[in-house]
Amino acid sequence: MFSTTVITTLGRESLARAVESVLSQDLVVEDFEIIVTNDSGHPLSPADWQCSDRVTVLHTNRRERSVIRNMAAAIARGRYLHFMDDDDWLLPGALSELHTVARSTDAKWIYGTSRLVDGHGKKITDHHIGIHGNIFAQVVAGEWLPLQSAVVDTELYFEVGGFDWRLIGAEDKDLCRKASLRTDFASTLALIACITRDRATTTTPYHHATTRSVWSRDLRLDESGAFNRMRTSAQDDYWRGRLVRAYSTCVFWNLQNRAFLRAIGRAGEASAGLLSSGLSVFTRNFWRALIHSHTRAGVM
Repeated sequence: MFSTTVITTLGRESLARAVESVLSQDLVVEDFEIIVTNDSGHPLSPADWQCSDRVTVLHTNRRERSVIRNMAAAIARGRYLHFMDDDDWLLPGALSELHTVARSTDAKWIYGTSRLVDGHGKKITDHHIGIHGNIFAQVVAGEWLPLQSAVVDTELYFEVGGFDWRLIGAEDKDLCRKASLRTDFASTLALIACITRDRATTTTPYHHATTRSVWSRDLRLDESGAFNRMRTSAQDDYWRGRLVRAYSTCVFWNLQNRAFLRAIGRAGEASAGLLSSGLSVFTRNFWRALIHSHTRAGVM
C-alpha cells in the first residue's frame, strides 16, 4: 500500500470535503487508505464516506493532536504517511504525482506545492520552497514545508519518534526538522493540497508557535551530527547567516530558561558557524540573514 492519509477532526462540516478529496484520487497502481481521528468526543454525523472500506475512524476525547496522529500512525498500513486537518483538501492527481516522485528517489520525504486559501476557499498564494536534498539548515532556520502537501516514509516517522506532544503549535516543523537530519528531501512543483489559513476557525495554538519552534530548534541542534548537517546544507551566503542566527537564538532561549551550560555550548557552535562561513561574512546577504527574520522562499 502506498500511503495512509491521517485526517484529524473535531467534527467540522469541512471533514467530508477533506475525506472525499482523498477518496477521489486516481492512484491506480497502488492502494491507499484514510484514517480519520475524531477527537471531538462525540459521534460524527452520518456521511457516505464512512461506508468506504478505505476509511477507518478512530474516536478519541479531546487529546492533543500529536498524540492522536501518533495513534493513527501506529495502525497505518501505508509505506508513506500523509497528514491533513479537516479543513484542508487534496487536489486531483496529488497522490499519483507523489507516487511518481517516490519511485524515482531514495529520499524519504517528498513534497509538492501548497495552495494557501482563506476561510472561503479563495486563493491567497501558492507556496513551494524550491529546494531538495539536504535541507536541514533551511528547515531548522526558518523554512516551512506544509505536511498537507507531503508524504513521509513510515519507518522514518517512527525512527524519529513521530510528533512530539510537548511542541503544540510547532509539532509539524519539529517533525520536518527531525526527518531532515536523517534523510534528503525530494520535491515536485505540482500542486498537491489546499491549506486553509483562517485564524478565526483554526484549531492551531499560534500564540505558542514561535516559542515552541525555538524550543524545537534547540532540541534538534542538540542531536548527534546536527552541526555538520547544518554546515553542509548551508551552501550560500544567506543560509550561512541563517545558520549562525539559528544557534544564536538558542543561546538566548537557554539563557531565558536558566540553562547556562547549554547557552555556552550554543554560543560556541554559533562561533564555529561564523568561522566556517569564510568570505560569506563580508557579504550583504550573510548579514541580512543574520539580523533579520526569514522571509519564506518559493512563494509562487
